Amino acid sequence: MPVIKSAMKRVRTSEKAAARNRSQMSAMRTSIKAFEIAAKNNAENANELLQSAYSHIDKAKSKGLIKANNAGRKKSRLAKQLAK
Repeated sequence: MPVIKSAMKRVRTSEKAAARNRSQMSAMRTSIKAFEIAAKNNAENANELLQSAYSHIDKAKSKGLIKANNAGRKKSRLAKQLAK
């Protein structure tokens, strides 16, 4: 553990950011999985779940948690699943 006051504050700040990032990534993965299950079962609300997944992916991209190409690839694959 750090002894210097500013270093201790930096640890607290980093822990907060890590928790926030973990939460965002978890929400994104959860919405993607919910859509995949709905698409697999031909559920009626698949379009709504797709929009929710797109939203979570875009939020993760804007926060810098995933890169732009990764976000585009995820969205493309989800759209492809809906088309099947």
